[in-house]
Amino acid sequence: MNSHDSRAPGHRSKRPTRRQRAQTAKSGPAGADVHTPDGVRLQKVLAEAGLGSRRACEQLIADGRVAVDGEIVTELGTRVDPRTQRVEVDTMPITAQTGRVYLAFNKPARMVTSMDDPEGRRDLSEVVRDRPERLFHVGRLDFDTEGLLLLTNDGDVANRLTHPRYEIQKTYLAQVKGPVARDVGARLREGIELEDGLARVDSFKLLDSTPGTALVEVTLHSGRNRIVRRLFDAVGNPVERLVRTKFGPIELAEQRQGKLRDLRPDEVAKLFEAVGL
Repeated sequence: MNSHDSRAPGHRSKRPTRRQRAQTAKSGPAGADVHTPDGVRLQKVLAEAGLGSRRACEQLIADGRVAVDGEIVTELGTRVDPRTQRVEVDTMPITAQTGRVYLAFNKPARMVTSMDDPEGRRDLSEVVRDRPERLFHVGRLDFDTEGLLLLTNDGDVANRLTHPRYEIQKTYLAQVKGPVARDVGARLREGIELEDGLARVDSFKLLDSTPGTALVEVTLHSGRNRIVRRLFDAVGNPVERLVRTKFGPIELAEQRQGKLRDLRPDEVAKLFEAVGL
């Protein structure tokens, strides 16, 4: 250990004392509440700014070394908006990465969920070609399925959203060939044995029924290939049209088909919460 090592005996550390950190805290509004419910967890902001692992950043907070808008923060559940709030570690301001993007796309039918289709069909490259980020899609929608698709350059969030451990639910509207038997909902909830194992839905609703066709809503957390279509084939109600309307906490709502939009800060916060970030 050399004489310039901050751990050496007698070395004068640049880390501020507890009194200095307390004085920093007093510089902000007395008793100010810096928590932003729709923001990002403070430890994630610190980690993305290069301050260490998530666990190491949690320790910085617990040690009273992190201030937000001049207020020392020790609560690990604190959320902040790094775009509008000043975050400091040991009185030094940090700059959070702002390059993370989270997008919702209303995919039309007859488009491949790929950035490059070798068969020359429409793909996602036509939607994102003008964006500077390297984006990738979260999960897939098959060629004929429409609706909500998430895109991001945040690999951590994308991996968690598709990992079976987190059981992220997806909701679909399906127009199926009718009539739909009374026991179909119960059968789908109990589980259907498919060629790759048992599959089931979390919920089933019959929304409308006319001679020869029916409109149903199903929610499930399985990410297996063409799972909704295969389930309805198995119960004798082939899908004629399929639209994903919700992915985890994100809803398609009134977003126009073929349009791409940035998720709102509160939607991003809900995504983080859904996958434990």
